[in-house]
Amino acid sequence: MTERFTKGMATRRAVLGDAHVDRAEAAKTEFDQPFQTMITEGAWGTLWADDTISHRERSMLTLSLLAATGNSDEIPMHIRATANTGASPQDVLQAFMHVAVYAGVPKANHAIKLAKQTYAEMGIEI
Repeated sequence: MTERFTKGMATRRAVLGDAHVDRAEAAKTEFDQPFQTMITEGAWGTLWADDTISHRERSMLTLSLLAATGNSDEIPMHIRATANTGASPQDVLQAFMHVAVYAGVPKANHAIKLAKQTYAEMGIEI
């Protein structure tokens, strides 16, 4: 294990929560081990671990980019992570409103639908 991996795993757990990371680790196989190591070191140990901007800001950027690029499968996971990053539902809505203007209303509409469902599952009234 590298220092970046260790730092990445700590950051990943801080942002996504232990339960999520434990499930992901349990599902890991020999086949996807290299991929999991790469995202732990790169995404979590380098990008998310950098303190130039806050985790709150990274949440909003990540959600905006996921919505804008149509990669909605990870939106619920990153909505749940806002409980740990400090991005409020209002922050997330503003991020998705930017998506509507700069990337398209249908993408933002779908992201908002996913956010509403996920917040409801989390017991957060919006």
